[in-house]
Amino acid sequence: MRESTPSIRPLIATGIAVVATGIVLATTWFRRDLEQQKAILNETLPVHSAWWRDNAKQPGELLYVAMGDSAAQGIGASSPNRSYVGVLADHVRLVTGQTVRVVNLSVSGATVALAVRDQLPRFEKLEPDLVTVAIGANDIAQWNPTTFEAGIRTIFAALPPHTLVADLPCFHLPHNEVKVAEANEIIRRVADEHELTVVPLHSTTKRAGFRSILTHVAKDLFHPNDRGYRSWAEAFLPAMSADAARVSAHQGAAVT
Repeated sequence: MRESTPSIRPLIATGIAVVATGIVLATTWFRRDLEQQKAILNETLPVHSAWWRDNAKQPGELLYVAMGDSAAQGIGASSPNRSYVGVLADHVRLVTGQTVRVVNLSVSGATVALAVRDQLPRFEKLEPDLVTVAIGANDIAQWNPTTFEAGIRTIFAALPPHTLVADLPCFHLPHNEVKVAEANEIIRRVADEHELTVVPLHSTTKRAGFRSILTHVAKDLFHPNDRGYRSWAEAFLPAMSADAARVSAHQGAAVT
């Protein structure tokens, strides 16, 4: 008689169950870790905000004003001054040899509508030499192109002609990129109407590729890290350098 061999089906079933359990546990751990990282970064919101308020009290020969959201605040960076705003301010100090006062009006979580409500009234009381605006990423979650364009028009109409306005960064995920493309078309069109300089933030961040999620993004998988903010600053640098040269030339002409 032929000896009976045990069926491998139970073994396969057991193996599948083990793998499935492992996937569930790994997913659960990942989600918990991600929520924990988000909570940690949320704790930095008041820290960064207070740092920028204190920094704004420092005198400077040039006034640089930034409008924006948590990216301008530097959430995800190792310190507030490593946001793209801080990197740009250091660049201006270096190329002009002048001191720079930075008034960072940005608010974490700000949408275009909230920037109109909260930041624009404060901006209109200032006379900046340099201005950057990067706002709109938070509008993508609940996208409304009509509301977005109305807010962009209100902000851009109040900006001086030397302002640098960034288009939205690359979100890499197709369903978001469709909305981002529409938002950036609005930004470029309205900026052109007001003769504002558009900073190519989207193309700069897109060029870093999908792998940049691992190298340029903080642990919450949303905000940039130090390397990501340097990339943002690189998008601004050519236009900011030209703007800084304009300011220096204007001051030199005023002295003579």
